[in-house]
Amino acid sequence: MTAVTTTPTAVAAAEAGDLPQVRRRRRLSPGRRLPAARLIGPLVLLALWAVASAAGALDTGAVPAPWTVVRTAGHLWTGGTLPTDILTSLRRAAYGFAIGLAAGVLLALVSGLSRTGEALIDGTVQLNRAIPTLGLIPLFILWLGIGETFKVAIIAIVVYVPIYLNTHAALSGIDSRFVELAEVQGLSRFGFIRQVVIPGALPGFFVGLRLGVTGSWLGLVVLEQINATSGLGYMMFQAQNYGQTDVILVGLLIYGVFGLISDSVVRLVERRVLSWRRTLSS
Repeated sequence: MTAVTTTPTAVAAAEAGDLPQVRRRRRLSPGRRLPAARLIGPLVLLALWAVASAAGALDTGAVPAPWTVVRTAGHLWTGGTLPTDILTSLRRAAYGFAIGLAAGVLLALVSGLSRTGEALIDGTVQLNRAIPTLGLIPLFILWLGIGETFKVAIIAIVVYVPIYLNTHAALSGIDSRFVELAEVQGLSRFGFIRQVVIPGALPGFFVGLRLGVTGSWLGLVVLEQINATSGLGYMMFQAQNYGQTDVILVGLLIYGVFGLISDSVVRLVERRVLSWRRTLSS
């Protein structure tokens, strides 16, 4: 297709009737952001689940109806241990996430701003990334015991790896001309980090942060089934032993809601912090 340039002369000629029509330039952007767009997909899945259950297309023993799951959640909340399990899971995820966040950012800064730091840190992190994190569980149990400490440590590892990788990649991708400009302007080390490094690394950091938040919930599902006496994973493990599919779905839906909420919060903070950027998403 041949591009059509709408110059002022052409527009004036079209208005005067000398040209039949001037084609308008096609918009290539995705368009306006839809309100609550990320809820549309889950709501569609929920509607399909409800319709299939009402039509009898699903085996209620394997996949209970949505209203059955909601009723079970109500019983667990009022007469069971669901509030305690939720608080326990939130505490474990928060501790592991905080440690992983601090470690990922610190290691990325040291590795991204120093060749010596990169030589010492980057290869080790890449090796850690290649090893399945959940495969470290037996070793960490021998090191830290089978209590809460090893669970928090595994979650921290799951969180710090994506934060480090994305932040380090963003630091490495900063244009060297900005570094030269900072040197010409005589910026101090602190000024260079504040005015060049942090703005350049923030987009990658937020990508890693979103992956880390999701990873903390994924690791929690497995870890709470190992020598735990409370937590959503423990509740689901007990339900598996008794064939309570509705209780398992309650736990999975709570994990999903927590993951969606935490990801949305990170996205909201990202839009506020990076409001100076003009991107395809905005």
